[in-house]
Amino acid sequence: MENIKTNPTGSLISNVISSLEKKLNFKNEIKWSMFFLITLYHVLGAFWCYYFAFPVKWQTLVFAAIMYIVTGFGITGGAHRLWTHKSYKAKTPLKVLLLFCFAGAGQNSLFQWVRDHKVHHKFSDTNADPHNAHRGLFFSHIGWLMMKKNKEVVLAGKQIDMSDLDNDKMLKWFDRNFDLLKLIVCHILPTTISIVLWNEDWTCAVAWQSFIRFLGMFHSELTVNSLAHAYGYKPYNKNIVPFENRFVATVTLGEGWHNYHHAFPFDYKAAEHFDLFNFTTFFIKGFEKIGWAYDLRETTPEMINSIANRLGDGTPVHFPLPVSDTNGKNSE
Repeated sequence: MENIKTNPTGSLISNVISSLEKKLNFKNEIKWSMFFLITLYHVLGAFWCYYFAFPVKWQTLVFAAIMYIVTGFGITGGAHRLWTHKSYKAKTPLKVLLLFCFAGAGQNSLFQWVRDHKVHHKFSDTNADPHNAHRGLFFSHIGWLMMKKNKEVVLAGKQIDMSDLDNDKMLKWFDRNFDLLKLIVCHILPTTISIVLWNEDWTCAVAWQSFIRFLGMFHSELTVNSLAHAYGYKPYNKNIVPFENRFVATVTLGEGWHNYHHAFPFDYKAAEHFDLFNFTTFFIKGFEKIGWAYDLRETTPEMINSIANRLGDGTPVHFPLPVSDTNGKNSE
């Protein structure tokens, strides 16, 4: 035992780990299994794509783009706007479609996603926020997935009412079978489609579906926690951390108008004005037309103007539209 305590190799490893934790701004205990899994997946992805992503057939590129949008809608339209914020209601066919899309995104389970996001809104950018932006870009982007939750986050999670999901038999079944469904829909099925339908080489199909498309959507969604809490402007509430960020809005199908979203989290659009790349809003409106989505919740212009005039930083909204003054006259 004495030799173990004085082992210089063990001491060196301990010092290296301690130094790494400080550099990565990890104040909590690291989940080393997740740290190595996430790191190795990215390293393997870089290696695999360097050697096998090209030459690629045009059908594979188009399919990867379609899967990016489809799986993104599972996150934004399903986990986020439907099951977290209840900003609209969906009939069973749309719920099934959204669950299928969400499984294809390869995220944490729906229950984990919803709980963490509800905690994020209730305790935004405090020690109880799972991805507190005050702890730096790396932590808020991906570091929080590599470490155990601190006591404040755990306690906050226990305060969240998840009864709506717990009482939904379809969601409970989905949660029980999520790992298998994720493996099939996120990786096996799209890769197989590429191989069977247009005879893509299996190594190239894996590169574009399991790495480029999957990691592209994975990091795009994470920018909401990181970049949208660090860069942009605040026309609705300057007293909160989230910003309006056009880049994030583009890569996440409309989730980057984050200052608006935190000011009015119940709005199904997650933005004041229609944006060309807010595909999520476009899809929800489309499903409303065929009767699959209904009771879409929106913020009134009066409420928006009231909040923006009192709390906004004075910058214009992301669309330079005319703004009506108190006398009803339009001014630029």
